[in-house]
Amino acid sequence: MHYVYILKSEKDDSLYKGSTSDIKKRLAEHNSGNSKYSSSKKPFKLVWYCAFLTKRQALEFEIYLKSGSGHAFTNKHLI
Repeated sequence: MHYVYILKSEKDDSLYKGSTSDIKKRLAEHNSGNSKYSSSKKPFKLVWYCAFLTKRQALEFEIYLKSGSGHAFTNKHLI
């Protein structure tokens, strides 16, 4: 399984969207500071995730969530 997830920074309430095959490991990486793009926003909490059968499906949905329409969808339906 592959997952798309949304993390919320407990520091400034900003959202981080990503995809992974191991949510627990990825959350730990974000909170340890080993993630390049989110290290200044830690700690994070997981606020939403969705499972996909293929990595391709997960990556396509992650890209959508990071688009303008995806931001609106996230704010209206996911968080």
